[in-house]
Amino acid sequence: MPNADNWQGDVLRDLRGTPPPQRAQSHGAAHGHHPAQEQQQPPQEQPQPQPQPLTGARAPGPNTPASAPAPATPPARTRRPARSPDSRPVVDSALSGTARRPRQGEPAAARVSRAIRRIVSSSAAREVAEITRTAERIQQPVTTGRQIAVTSIRGGAGKTTVAALLGTAYAHYRQDPVLLVEADPALGSLPLRLGAETLRWTTADLADIVEPQMSLLDVTGYLVQLPDNAWLLPGSQGRIGAMLDTAAYERVMVALRRYFGVTVVDCETLPAEVARVALSAAQARVLAAPATLDGITSTYAVLQWMQGLPRHMIAGTVVALTSTTSRPGIDVEEAAEKLRSTGATVHVPPHDRHLAAGGALRTELLARPTRLAATRLAAEVFQLSQKRR
Repeated sequence: MPNADNWQGDVLRDLRGTPPPQRAQSHGAAHGHHPAQEQQQPPQEQPQPQPQPLTGARAPGPNTPASAPAPATPPARTRRPARSPDSRPVVDSALSGTARRPRQGEPAAARVSRAIRRIVSSSAAREVAEITRTAERIQQPVTTGRQIAVTSIRGGAGKTTVAALLGTAYAHYRQDPVLLVEADPALGSLPLRLGAETLRWTTADLADIVEPQMSLLDVTGYLVQLPDNAWLLPGSQGRIGAMLDTAAYERVMVALRRYFGVTVVDCETLPAEVARVALSAAQARVLAAPATLDGITSTYAVLQWMQGLPRHMIAGTVVALTSTTSRPGIDVEEAAEKLRSTGATVHVPPHDRHLAAGGALRTELLARPTRLAATRLAAEVFQLSQKRR
């Protein structure tokens, strides 16, 4: 069983059946997909990295002068990139004009009808009480960073949308920093969903940069800043390139876990290797499933497979049954009960026109039922993550 101080490293080593890894002297040569190579210089000539302001994806300056003479004892060598990658826009300028104006999550008539019902009934007070209880569950303190992995059995199931909703909810309700990691470098859409404008450093890049002695300010200099004390680590720069390997993913997640109270990981679709490692190492898992017959069938098969794993795997899994239309082709409640029979928790978020459009997530445009459902889902997943140390 992993210990409390290094639970993630223990879990990942157990999965691979290997002894604790020794500290590598150089990582750049082992990962040809990373453009930066390690520079080795005499300690007296190597400036120390300075904390960066909490802004977008800005890299630390390479020429910051040293503020003190070189110590008599050579300091530990620090990995640092030979060059900084260029910033790239999330949406190409030739395509940015194709997007239509974002829509409200539900029609105006539905919003008016809902408002009238809340005025003439006592549902408003009950709703406020429920929101308060849900917020208290999300705001529970943590002793070690909670990592929540979101994946699906195939593309188009809404896993990135679910990851964005979860990260936004945690950032809104919690006071500690929240991180969203894109572990799907194959042209993932998490930066677009979160409204990021430019990208620079990626998950694979940071695997060869982050060091234990770095402060939070050092680390966030390589991340994309989001509202409400949230940060994004993209998986790619919007270009097809080398895939993220498990070794790089392990280094990033183990190194970053102490900086953030909650980390939401948008994984590759199953059965990709990184996705399986992420699901096993996370304290809670979310499996996005489309409300279609083939989506339910494949998700049910995955849950049956998970029943053969240690009990905490299925007990810490939540299925988010999503729909891109207002009238799915299956009986959603019956399908949810079938999935619950495996031991997993199932949530059925309502259809939302704003989410279905596929653009940047704007919480003020979400339908009220969608906001409430997303908050309940975030609370349920976080509570499950607290049960796994």
